[in-house]
Parts: sequence; structure tokens; C-alpha cells
Amino acid sequence: MRDTNYKLLKISIFEFGPRLIMAKIHDALKPIQWLIGTWESVSAKGHFPTIKDFVYSEVLKFESLGQPLLNYEARSRNPVTEAPMHLESGFLRIKPGSNQLAFMISHNFGLTVLEEGMAKENELELESKTISRMSFAKDPSVKALKKTYKLNEDGTLEIRTDMETDNTPMTNHLVAVYKRKDL
Repeated sequence: MRDTNYKLLKISIFEFGPRLIMAKIHDALKPIQWLIGTWESVSAKGHFPTIKDFVYSEVLKFESLGQPLLNYEARSRNPVTEAPMHLESGFLRIKPGSNQLAFMISHNFGLTVLEEGMAKENELELESKTISRMSFAKDPSVKALKKTYKLNEDGTLEIRTDMETDNTPMTNHLVAVYKRKDL
């Protein structure tokens, strides 16, 4: 029987090659520890009233370093050409002793978002609290985001993203389903 407070991590050391170490998972992360790992999309679709529908492939990583937060990275590509489409990285922090979450994310197209919300059993609900963008980012401006992360009964992760812009009220933008890649 495996203690669920530890996770095997593969690290590379230049002089010694890859090796496995055990990283302690902070007790505060118990409500969201099901996210830890690498997830690869099996279905990822985007749509919005002002753009053409699209599909993408994506890999997500949630990593614990023993703190009450998870490091996060997402990389999406065109599923046909493999050309990079989007990159984002950030930190998902949980308030110790609670299910309160704060997710700070930077996007490669010039947007930073602070989302806050709650962890429920196998589900996260987040809403943007602040959105900042570089002065020369593409219009229209993103005004608000809502996201739901859900661990489905079959072990897949489903993420739904709703977005509001200067021109469009809150509307579903992305729906993606992922399978765990590192099991």
C-alpha cells in the first residue's frame, strides 16, 4: 500500500543522469492532490462567437515541491501541424486549513490572470479576480474568466473555460478532456 502523501518525481542531474526521488506533498494540498501529474488531452475544442471553431492538443503539468501550492504549465499545439499554439504557466495555491484556492497564470500572448475559488470533491471552481494585459495585446480585451476542473469517474480530467470580452458576454470558450500521462 502506497502512502498518498508522497509522489515519485523524475529529475535529471547533468552529471548523474535521471533519477527518481520522493517529494513530500504538503498536507494542505490533500483536497487537490488528484491534479498532481502530467495530463494529455484526448479531446480539446475551442469556439467563441467572434472566431472560427478550432481543435488543439495540450499537455498540462501540475507539480508539487512540498509547499502548499502546485506549479503549473500548459502547452498547446495544432494537432495536425504540431505548431505551438499557446503556453501558460503559474501557481495554484491553496489556503492551508481550507478549500480556498488562488490560481495565478501568465499567458504567452500578454495576459496575466488571478483566479480564485474553491476545491470541492474532485472539482475546482475558479473565477477571475484580476486580469492584466500588456498595452499592445490583441483586442478585444478579456474582461472575465470562469473555469471548472473536474475529475470524472473514468479518471479523465475535464476543464471548461468560459470567457467574457469587451464585445461578448460570458460564453463558453474551451472544453477539453485529458488523460493522465504519467501513470
